[in-house]
Amino acid sequence: MYEQDLKKLIEKIKNAKAEFQTVEVKRSQNGVTEKLYDTLSSFSNQDDGGVIVFGIYEKNDFEITGVNDVQLLQKRVMEQCEQMEPAVRAVFTVAEIGGRNVVAAEIPPVDITERPCFYKGKGRIKGSYIRVGDADMPMSEYEVYSYEAYRKKYQDEIRPVERAAMSSLDENKLSEYLLKLKRNKANLSKLEDEKIFELMSVQKEDKPTLAAQMLFGLYPQAYFPQLGIIAVSVPGTEIGETDIDGSRFIDNQRLEGTIPEMLDRALAFVRKNTRTKTIIDPDTGKRRDRSDYPVNSVREAVLNALVHRDYSIHTEGMPIQLRIFADRLEITNPGGLYGRLSIDTLGKIQPDTRNPVIATALEVLNVTENRYSGIPTILRECKAHGLPDPEFVNLRGEFTVIFRLQESVPDAAGNDRTAQLLEYCKTPRSRKEIADFLGLSSVTYAIKTYVQPLIDSGKIGLTEKKASSQKQRYFAK
Repeated sequence: MYEQDLKKLIEKIKNAKAEFQTVEVKRSQNGVTEKLYDTLSSFSNQDDGGVIVFGIYEKNDFEITGVNDVQLLQKRVMEQCEQMEPAVRAVFTVAEIGGRNVVAAEIPPVDITERPCFYKGKGRIKGSYIRVGDADMPMSEYEVYSYEAYRKKYQDEIRPVERAAMSSLDENKLSEYLLKLKRNKANLSKLEDEKIFELMSVQKEDKPTLAAQMLFGLYPQAYFPQLGIIAVSVPGTEIGETDIDGSRFIDNQRLEGTIPEMLDRALAFVRKNTRTKTIIDPDTGKRRDRSDYPVNSVREAVLNALVHRDYSIHTEGMPIQLRIFADRLEITNPGGLYGRLSIDTLGKIQPDTRNPVIATALEVLNVTENRYSGIPTILRECKAHGLPDPEFVNLRGEFTVIFRLQESVPDAAGNDRTAQLLEYCKTPRSRKEIADFLGLSSVTYAIKTYVQPLIDSGKIGLTEKKASSQKQRYFAK
């Protein structure tokens, strides 16, 4: 960092009156600083590293107090850097502002193969930190494990399932897999079935592996009850919102089975709980169905969650979450992005694969291409569907894909379309008719958000006494 860059950074800090994800300020006026181990660890463990700025007093409105003894400060900081594993190599910059010296210590990121960087005095588990906003937070045991799993190339997917026997696998599914293996892999076709099972990590130590259970099991959740998908459809835009009858969920299911079975069941759940329109092509007159979300994009996102989730003992109690809201669809899997992959490089580089056995087996079974085309497919299909680019969120041990609708009603209070809605309801209308008129995918959300306020104000009436009646129609008074 050049001196001019430091001055610009200080100006940014003073204007915002805040620290940042990559910036921490310390007073350290007399050249002796407080313990920095937590910040040294957290900055070293994030891809962008960080900068510690000395000579600014956060508690006094980010006043520039300066550093009286720059040389002593640098010495003390380096002493603490040496107490880290691996050792931190800070780079210092000094700038004079208003006659006072301000010192910046740039903390470079540690290579992912050496993370987590931790304070040796506390050890790897207690001395490892991660940056969350402007705070240094202790890493969870799982976060520490995640780095170690990548560094040592742990293969949690092929650990043997001690309670299971090979008879717990579906013979028909195994036969299909063997047939396709032998057809496409000449070297394997000459071997005995049991040897193939061993080489392909279906069997280990005379037990079926976790991968085998998730691919061919008669009922994988007998051994791993939470390795499924929790799927919910919510009457609103946040968990906890209720419909006009007080129900928290429009639909709520636990999806189980093998990975291919869960994929099919997840897509069926999405089809059931989202809207499909019939569109007439003005040029050809042909009819076609158009779903709220592109099926191929949703399929790829669910498949990625099933294939690339973390299958370690740390997360085997965490199911995948599939949530359908009035304005979006979210898919969250345990286990953040693996290895060197980042949000910025998703779909652009060949990633490390957390579960290569599962990915390869699904390729053999023609469930996936295994050519790293999932993210490009998701982006391309959403664009063709007229939807915004999906959001990818990687936070502390979980990864989420968010698909958003472009709704035709911008005002949550419904004011912009009240007159139109009242005109439309001069003829009694059903819930679905009103939702279609408003361009909303969730019928319950449409009624709760746009119709109920008009009912409360006496502008819309109900044809049936029971609000939840299937025969219910809404009419303008």
